[in-house]
Amino acid sequence: MSTSSHIEQTIVFVKETLKGAEGGHDWFHIERVFKNSLLLAKDEKVDTLVVGLAALLHDIADPKFHNGDETIGPRTARKFLETLSIDQKTVDHIVLVIENISFKSSLGNKPSFFSHELAVVQDADRLDAIGAIGVARAFNYGGFKNRGMYDPEIAPNLNMSKEEYKNSQAPTINHFYEKLLLLKDKMNTETGKRIAEKRHQFMRDFLEQFYNEWNGKI
Repeated sequence: MSTSSHIEQTIVFVKETLKGAEGGHDWFHIERVFKNSLLLAKDEKVDTLVVGLAALLHDIADPKFHNGDETIGPRTARKFLETLSIDQKTVDHIVLVIENISFKSSLGNKPSFFSHELAVVQDADRLDAIGAIGVARAFNYGGFKNRGMYDPEIAPNLNMSKEEYKNSQAPTINHFYEKLLLLKDKMNTETGKRIAEKRHQFMRDFLEQFYNEWNGKI
């Protein structure tokens, strides 16, 4: 079976699985991360099959929508991958990427796994969390969870543990300081770093305008 056939089958599976998903973690998010991954992979020495399939399956069962269960996503991905004619080593690599891609994985203990494929897919996922799309996704998820936009009395927690991050109910604006504005300096690839600079500045400009409007200055 060809690489393109593996990708096509996976796209069909992901689209079907994510029908009705929250707007920031739906098929269109997956599609953007997939495209970003292929873009970044052009400048890296990576296995593009691992990159492509990991990008497509990285949010197949996001823990946020499964009571915080971090095992269901990798398990779901592995079960699907084993229906394809892919060698076990490649399947294992893809699952390791999925297990280690999230921002919360960088909180606390240093991750025990790294590969250039992980670096590419992680950057692609992080790029979709910043810039204009990142702003839209943050507020979409905040609304989905019925969280406030902003509360001047609730300061961002800049030293959260992984568990605190997972359980946070803070207003959406806090999320910018607790995660989104930190991503620029966590990029792995040179191409990712370059793209992140512009998107980071967009968020800075957005926050300045937000506070001006909130405080009646403009």
